[in-house]
Amino acid sequence: MSQIAGILEKLEGTSVHDVLINMEEAYQRINEEQSEWYEKTKFTCPSGCGQCCENFEPDLFECEALYMSAWLLENQREVALNIAEGRFPFEKPKGCQLFNPDSPYHCSIYMGRAYICRLFGACSSYSKEGEKTWKPCKFYPATALAEHKPPLEHRQYSQEEIVKVLGAVPPAMSDLMQTALSFIPDSEHTALIRDILPATIKKLIWLIEINGNDNPNGTPNAPLAA
Repeated sequence: MSQIAGILEKLEGTSVHDVLINMEEAYQRINEEQSEWYEKTKFTCPSGCGQCCENFEPDLFECEALYMSAWLLENQREVALNIAEGRFPFEKPKGCQLFNPDSPYHCSIYMGRAYICRLFGACSSYSKEGEKTWKPCKFYPATALAEHKPPLEHRQYSQEEIVKVLGAVPPAMSDLMQTALSFIPDSEHTALIRDILPATIKKLIWLIEINGNDNPNGTPNAPLAA
């Protein structure tokens, strides 16, 4: 089920609609492949951790920012309108402006989060020999790893070791990213959430307005923040 069905309907016929469709399909693939890994291994992040987010702010491609903006407009409209004016819900000099330190779930936009937030800790990489390798998240408690049966360590595991210890190999980050970002121009740059999200939210509001009004000159019928 789409997380942004209402926004997609309002943007039908625009190029941004197609970008959002591609993004949702890419995110769905990540979810499906990671879910299979979690189901087979039972190896998940410790409940309520969030250490990977505390002092980290993702930088986004525009397509990621557009999806995040669409998700916010669909699911947290008031928050989205505030962000469009530069007011983030958890403003801080460092770290993600959408990280809630007082919630055990931490991410306040979990289903609209960026690529790196979806991939971190649950993906493998390729060695020079073309074999998948995997290393537990650096924030995963060493005591919890030691209690795993069989015990795990903070080191890189070969594909053979992963299968032997956990019973499955997580999806490769490069495979997921290559498919998902294949439609992004090589020249496109990234920007931090705080720098890119206000503008992309305003862009979506503007596109929705001109895509849905009957004025022959395409001028929106209402202010952008309405």
